[in-house]
Parts: sequence; structure tokens; C-alpha cells
Amino acid sequence: MDKPTTSAAAAAQESNLLPDSPQHGPTLSSASSFEALTRHDPNLSRLATKMFNKTEEYITHELNAPLEDYKLLEEMNKATIAKYKDMRQIAENLNTSTSELSLKFQQLAPMMQQIDEISDTVDKLEAAAYKLDAYSIALENRVKCVLQRKSGGGGQVAQ
Repeated sequence: MDKPTTSAAAAAQESNLLPDSPQHGPTLSSASSFEALTRHDPNLSRLATKMFNKTEEYITHELNAPLEDYKLLEEMNKATIAKYKDMRQIAENLNTSTSELSLKFQQLAPMMQQIDEISDTVDKLEAAAYKLDAYSIALENRVKCVLQRKSGGGGQVAQ
């Protein structure tokens, strides 16, 4: 008689730990009312499957959205790196060109100084030429006056 008492005690212990299913006895979880072997409404099963599929799709998209953002960010970073490399190459080329132009300017500086000096000299020569022209016109006018006086005071000037 010990054996029936032992199995009855075990059943009592199980009933204290897990609530019983109305159809099949103890369940695995206190929140589960789904019975795996029970026939259910096919429409309800189809809708539940559809709901789980949609939930899976939603969660998948929710988890993939940040991943897509990171991929986009990575592509933007790669494009930015390429642009910076291009800008660096352009800056290096500009630096080289500027250095070459500076060297050429330094080489041309003495010649440009000579050109400036020649220009100043030409300006002085031009001013002297204008003065000489003015002096020759004044001298010509004096000569005409002297010639007019010699020829008799009011006569025609011989040319």
C-alpha cells in the first residue's frame, strides 16, 4: 500500500506546482492555455500564423533599419574619404604649382627691376624730348622775329 500512497502524494505535489488543464491535466506554463493536441478552429490557426508571420516581418524590419542606416553611413564615409583624397591631391598640386611660380618670380625679379629702371629712363627721356621740342619752337619763333626785323621791319620773311 505504500506504492499507491506514494503516487498519490506525487500527484498532489504536481497539482500544487502547476495548474491543471481542463482537458489534459497539468500544463507546462501557468500562462499557456494552448493545448498542442487539441483541434482548433482552422481560421483561428490561419490568423494566428499570419499574425506571427507579420510580427516576425515587423521585428525583422525594425532590426534591419539600423543596419541599413549603418550601411548608408559607411557608404557616406567612403565617399567622404574619396573626396578628401581628391581634395588632398588638388591641394598638393596647387602647392607644387605655387612653389614653381614663386621660384620663377624670384628668377624674373631682377629682370623686372631692370624693366622698371628702363621705364623710368624712358619717361625722363620723353620729358626731355618735350622740353627740347618746346625750346626748339621758342627758338624758331625768335629766329623768325629776328629775321623779320632784319628784312625791313614789316616785309615778308624769306623762306
